[in-house]
Amino acid sequence: MLAVAFPAAAFATNCYVLAAGPGEECVVVDPGIGVEDTLREVLLEHRLRPAAVLLTHGHLDHVWSVAPVCGGDTAAYIHTDDRYRLGDPLALVAPGTLAMFEAQFGGTATWREPEHVVEIGDREVLSLAGLEVEVLHAPGHTEGSVMFGLPTVPEGLPADEGLDRTVVSGDVLFAGSIGRTDLAGGSDVAMQRSLREVVLPLPDSTLVLTGHGPATTMRRERATNPYLRGLTA
Repeated sequence: MLAVAFPAAAFATNCYVLAAGPGEECVVVDPGIGVEDTLREVLLEHRLRPAAVLLTHGHLDHVWSVAPVCGGDTAAYIHTDDRYRLGDPLALVAPGTLAMFEAQFGGTATWREPEHVVEIGDREVLSLAGLEVEVLHAPGHTEGSVMFGLPTVPEGLPADEGLDRTVVSGDVLFAGSIGRTDLAGGSDVAMQRSLREVVLPLPDSTLVLTGHGPATTMRRERATNPYLRGLTA
């Protein structure tokens, strides 16, 4: 699998481009704020054509560029419980945060909903761009937060890591931490359940591509993440 990651211009949100190989179709995961130019360069460099945009959840920093990336033809995929957030994610941002965002980028923020939206559900398997992507519903950060599981790993990983599958975790699981639960739609109770029932059962051989910060592995997180230690699946 070809995998390219780069941070957005705000909030260091990771955007991912995943494909079976160069010159193929691809999926774009979480196109955040100011990613369009870098994404265009990645697509040109690897001769890729977006077949779908996958959203781990509906927060502004993960969906900001979804409409321009999708254009008029490509569909955006989001869990049913976060579908409402694509109506106007600006309305769900605290006024102070929105003001800081507008000051940083020099203008009034506006929103355009993607033309084609596909609602997805737990354990659904999506066949997109030559990839098999499993939807893992893991609420807690938002009601419709998901992780995307793939039965393969990016090319070029060290063989001694023993990794054989990938999860794009969004804001559910980070290296050494987890997503916050104090925003609208968040729930600590739901997050704890997701960690026990969805995250902990992932094999140690899972590469975790996080929504913010560096990639990690389930082996590392199971052993060192303070939010996972002490939990039992």
